[in-house]
Amino acid sequence: MDPQVRIEALTPADLQELLADHARYWGDRDLRPLHLAALIHEFPSTCLLARTEEGIGGYIIGFVAPSGVGYVHLIAIRDDMRGTGLGRSLYRAFARAAQRDGARTLKAITSVGNTGSIEFHRKLGFTANVVDDYNGPGRPMVVFARELGTEPFPIAAPGPRTGRGAAAG
Repeated sequence: MDPQVRIEALTPADLQELLADHARYWGDRDLRPLHLAALIHEFPSTCLLARTEEGIGGYIIGFVAPSGVGYVHLIAIRDDMRGTGLGRSLYRAFARAAQRDGARTLKAITSVGNTGSIEFHRKLGFTANVVDDYNGPGRPMVVFARELGTEPFPIAAPGPRTGRGAAAG
């Protein structure tokens, strides 16, 4: 990770900034309703952002369920920061925080057509399975899962720049 990038807690003020600049992270998909302030208030250790000299480069919003699953609700990287390894760094920070909070497994979901997210998660060592009716009748989703080990996401060379934000859609 670039030494000019700091991983820190996502605040409600940061969330408002992200929502105002939503298209830089998600393109033409309007996922603003999925950005729940309650998650940031209730799970501050697992809602993180990557701050660069140019502002917020990316963010991850998630929590640890009582079952020991660290669930990533959203992860997104600003359009000019994709392919830099920032998503991997955010996932690594989330995994460490989730382990401290009792997680043994990580999970996330995305739509069946979000090939960029599927590729990204597979590169991070997640399994990817299509689950029919996951989001309701006729609404399949790809469910990602990964066991947490001692080193959640070894550092690797950044990949090619791909589409929009990764999880949740």
